[in-house]
Amino acid sequence: MQDKHKKWLNAAVLLLVAAWVAKPYLIKDSAKADKPKAAVAKVDNSRLLGSIRFTPCTLAKGTESLMAYCGTLQVPENHDAPDGRKITLAISWLPASGDAEPDPIFMLAGGPGQAARGSFPMVAGAFAEARKKRHIILLDQRGTGDSSPLKCVNEKGESSVVDDEDYSADAAVNFAKRCAAQYAGKVDVAQFSSSDAIRDLDAARKAIGAEKINLIGISYGTRMAQLYGKRYPQHIRTITIDGIAPLETVLGQEHAKNLESSLDLQFAQCSKDKACREKLGDPRAQLNTLLATLAKGPVPVHYRDAITGEWKDGQFSSGHLAMLTRLLAYQPQAASLLPLQFAEANQGRVDALMALSEMVTHDISDQIMHGMQLSVMCGEDAPDLVVDPEDGKRLLGTGLVDLLKAQCAVWPHKTRPADFRTPLQGDLPVLILSGEFDPVTPPRYGDLVAKHLPNSKHIIAKGQGHNVLPIGCMPKLFAKFLESADAKHLDDACIKTLTYAPMFTGLNGWEP
Repeated sequence: MQDKHKKWLNAAVLLLVAAWVAKPYLIKDSAKADKPKAAVAKVDNSRLLGSIRFTPCTLAKGTESLMAYCGTLQVPENHDAPDGRKITLAISWLPASGDAEPDPIFMLAGGPGQAARGSFPMVAGAFAEARKKRHIILLDQRGTGDSSPLKCVNEKGESSVVDDEDYSADAAVNFAKRCAAQYAGKVDVAQFSSSDAIRDLDAARKAIGAEKINLIGISYGTRMAQLYGKRYPQHIRTITIDGIAPLETVLGQEHAKNLESSLDLQFAQCSKDKACREKLGDPRAQLNTLLATLAKGPVPVHYRDAITGEWKDGQFSSGHLAMLTRLLAYQPQAASLLPLQFAEANQGRVDALMALSEMVTHDISDQIMHGMQLSVMCGEDAPDLVVDPEDGKRLLGTGLVDLLKAQCAVWPHKTRPADFRTPLQGDLPVLILSGEFDPVTPPRYGDLVAKHLPNSKHIIAKGQGHNVLPIGCMPKLFAKFLESADAKHLDDACIKTLTYAPMFTGLNGWEP
């Protein structure tokens, strides 16, 4: 989903690519110093995959990094005008650790607006088994990462969706206009839709010389996987979709509703636990009390910056609370902090919530390209967005829908294809993964997709949130699915052993 609201994953990174290091040339000893030294040869460490030449590089995110091979691919900016202006796409190759099968894995990142190469290091551990026999290809979707990024920045030069947290309609429109203007004459931002990007994806498939590929789409990437499967089924071996955004649904329309359902399920875990219930009460009631306080105006707070460690003064608002609650809900292990923090805040201690809010939203905003997000959603979703009056009673309110519709009124975009909402159908083997508590793409979305795919299997991970590929035995199930290309008969008994994350009942954690 929108990467501003996308969860961060704590997945271990496994380095499977060895460095290609040239052996040093020896220098003659001093007794023979009068003889010329041996020339140092220039070693070419590049490798060719299909028609793309790759050179050694490092993919990094935060403290995680891994070695890979990086290259570029030129494609038409407008695929319907192949002789026109070109754009350069960034592509990376992580070779299989063993003998490689001919069908590589393409990971499609979330968002819209997140880059595959930038996000992969955080989830690389989930691909360790699958990578033993298959190359992994990471293509930064046009408009993201190093593929002609469409980045919108605020007046401070920071990646953002508005200036100075001003979400009013006029301010949002002016921000979008200014962002579009910076690309005028350089790139046509209307050519950065999902439909354009799947044509890039097929160009990459051809360039590396693969007849068939395995797609793993995460969050918004599931839309890309479905669209590619519809247009190029002959080049698909398997599809895995994790945190599904069905083509029939409108991105952003049900965010507020889905969050409420997720919070009800997660907060119920506290109500079922005696220690949590007795120490913290009803988390929903605590949240409502805090919202009522913040409805009167932001609360001044002195807090310690979780990134720099310095002490700061700020204003904690209902907007901070709503966004933080939503972001943590993506990962129940993180959301287990919320009941305790609500109770603390209602006792006048809001500094921890403020520090968490600043840390998480800063990390998220750096990951997304808001311009690309607008190019995608303005043509594909905004025409169908309507304000749901019920959202006014929900934590997120109608702000997300209002913001998107306002900015899409001025952002250049194209009309989506007539068959865009037609679901992916047919006999393709498809593995569908959902988290029971997912606050943005709930399990019912997986059921909606599965009913059109007779050779699919829908696995719901108990007690988990958005994106479950790295959880428990799921990486092994994913690898087994790639081996068999048979989703229906995949034995998923191991995933049923997952347990619920206990709620924090004190600053030292949960009750023993």
